[in-house]
Amino acid sequence: MKYHEIKHFSRELRKNQTPFEKLLWNRLRDRQLDGFKFLRQHPLLYDRQGNDLNFFIPDFYCPKTRLAIEIDGNIHDEKQEHDCWREKILTGMKITVIRFRNEDLGNMAWILEVIRDRLRKL
Repeated sequence: MKYHEIKHFSRELRKNQTPFEKLLWNRLRDRQLDGFKFLRQHPLLYDRQGNDLNFFIPDFYCPKTRLAIEIDGNIHDEKQEHDCWREKILTGMKITVIRFRNEDLGNMAWILEVIRDRLRKL
């Protein structure tokens, strides 16, 4: 994919957030979580082949700490191998990944504490 296509794709993902992504974004946006800036649906490039760029788009990303946050729905039950491969590449880029399930968002206080704890360690 070319850069402008990636940018367009990211915008579309932001426009079509899941209800679970919206819940967490409302708590992360505008540096609400301990002053850390988070981006949503921000492309992370990991390889280039000619003019084509290979990338991942985590649900949320904190550039300062290199923390990616993923909110996994049921579809990820069928994509575990792909998710592991993706996480391995991101880890190789020195990006830490935290995964939550959609149903975890019912306990927002716990999720925010897990994120805070990871941010402190990074």
